[in-house]
Amino acid sequence: MKLLVVSDNHGDSKILSEVTERWRGHVDYMFHAGDSELPFESDVMNPFVKVRGNCDFDSAYPEDELVDCDGTKVFITHGHLYGIKSSLDRIGYKGDELQADIIIFGHSHQLGAEMMDGRLFLNPGSIRLPRDRNEPTYAIVNLHERQVDIDFYTDQHEKLLSWNKEFNA
Repeated sequence: MKLLVVSDNHGDSKILSEVTERWRGHVDYMFHAGDSELPFESDVMNPFVKVRGNCDFDSAYPEDELVDCDGTKVFITHGHLYGIKSSLDRIGYKGDELQADIIIFGHSHQLGAEMMDGRLFLNPGSIRLPRDRNEPTYAIVNLHERQVDIDFYTDQHEKLLSWNKEFNA
């Protein structure tokens, strides 16, 4: 199973369209972790499971979503309501409560992947305004059997780095 994960495009619909067109038909699910600053029902946002960020003012966006992806539970939220810039504890507790296998969030504009207690925490970074690096980023997650492989790509669709771990889902 393959997931496209993007966050924090802050009004840039062009880059979202490019990413969607590049991966449409090659991924099973598309996730947007908030701060799109676009209307919930906009054409560019329609392919995504999407949540509300602190810069999204369309009330149609849910704060959180839990999606069953072929038996893998994916919890997605922006992260601002869980204090992710300080600690992953609160978002982790919510993941425990929901029995999520994967927790996707944005907000910090910093890419990262971490396996904690058999659960994947993933921030794809920002596709428009990165922090702590020069390249805007998004992620492709490939889950197969007990292995998770994540490739982080730049806004120019060049592979920046890869990450892989055993997965307990």
